[in-house]
Amino acid sequence: MLDINVGIILEERLQLQRQPLMKIFSTPFGRSNIPADSTQNSFYKAFRECLTSFTFDFIGLLAGFIFTLFLDIFMLAPWIIAVYPAILTARGALVGIFTGRLSTSLHIGTIYPKFAGNTRAFHILVDTTVVMNLIVSFLMSLIAMAFDFLFWGAEVGNFIDIMLNVIATMALGLTIFIPTACISFLSFKAGLDPDVVVYPIMSSVADALITIYYALIVAIFFLSGSIGRAVVITINIFYLALTALIVLRNIHDGEFIKGIKEILLTLIIVAFIVNVTGTFLGRISAIIEERREVYTVYPSLIDMIGDVGSVIGSTATTRLALGLINPSLRELKKLREHILGSWLSSLIILTTLSATSLVLNGLFETTHFAWLTSILIIVDIIAVSLILCISFLVSILTFKRSLDPDNFVIPIESSLADSITTLSLLLALLLIPG
Repeated sequence: MLDINVGIILEERLQLQRQPLMKIFSTPFGRSNIPADSTQNSFYKAFRECLTSFTFDFIGLLAGFIFTLFLDIFMLAPWIIAVYPAILTARGALVGIFTGRLSTSLHIGTIYPKFAGNTRAFHILVDTTVVMNLIVSFLMSLIAMAFDFLFWGAEVGNFIDIMLNVIATMALGLTIFIPTACISFLSFKAGLDPDVVVYPIMSSVADALITIYYALIVAIFFLSGSIGRAVVITINIFYLALTALIVLRNIHDGEFIKGIKEILLTLIIVAFIVNVTGTFLGRISAIIEERREVYTVYPSLIDMIGDVGSVIGSTATTRLALGLINPSLRELKKLREHILGSWLSSLIILTTLSATSLVLNGLFETTHFAWLTSILIIVDIIAVSLILCISFLVSILTFKRSLDPDNFVIPIESSLADSITTLSLLLALLLIPG
């Protein structure tokens, strides 16, 4: 099957050389959903798909609203609120790796849009995700402990509490990958581009679910006595056993080991970045105090900036794999329709998110709306400008070094997007105090 897939890809590239305007590629399952070269049609298609998928960032408001509801629980220990953005970003990075590799594989035909009877590549992708989920949980806990000790004056003994809560939360978060795969398959079958649709939808859904899981685990651990601690420890043990079985089953598989090595480097970078984000959020908390509308919109805001970057990054990796663009910064202009479509969509959604956040918190007034909307637009202008360049740069650098860009682009882009967005939010709040 691998030889067949390679032959098909080579034939497609030969067809591309003979017919430069043809941008529709055959795969073993059907056709890749790359649109033909029409600037106007490409812009409207990108804008329509981005606006539709970015609408799911409203689910991020649910994550923020849940956060405000459980604010007392998140204040039980200094590290809880600081680890929260790390968990959001790590979950987003893993979902990004999964969706990026899955969408590219669907386009080139190495994975089929179905669960039953799928290829070995799909099963390797799932096993790699489970293992890396545990590794990033441990890395996050370790680096969070270092930041906890340096900046919050915590004791070394807190490391065990952090690790138990983070690993249990991330273990429950594995359930998020089931709807991720479903949406990837359904969107591909429906003729949509998974590179544009899937991550923006699932990043928001993932934020809401992982916030619920985190609040649940922390509440059980701190408020249910010895029984609660035993439940959290049991989840950790079960997850460790499952991961050990997967590693033993794939220990001699070259693709599995290669994927682990590449993703590990990415997640070490991500684990450091996300704890920087937590430090910024702690500073923001000191500034906004009880401004619940800002807490409510925060998960949606970081989702939105990450979504814009993921559209460009994921589209770039797919087109690099298909030979539609060269690994050069000059090629960024060939994605201008996606850039304009995603950026315009983000401005529309953020304005609506501002109003919705204020309504949910019973604070809607013209002055409050103008203030919060101004804050969000400033953040959007600063963060999107930076993250678009970073996303495309990472895609071409990894491609040039014969690495799989899908293992790097979205996780690095999304984690940097969270940090850049959080820092931009801090700057905006300092420029326009409420």
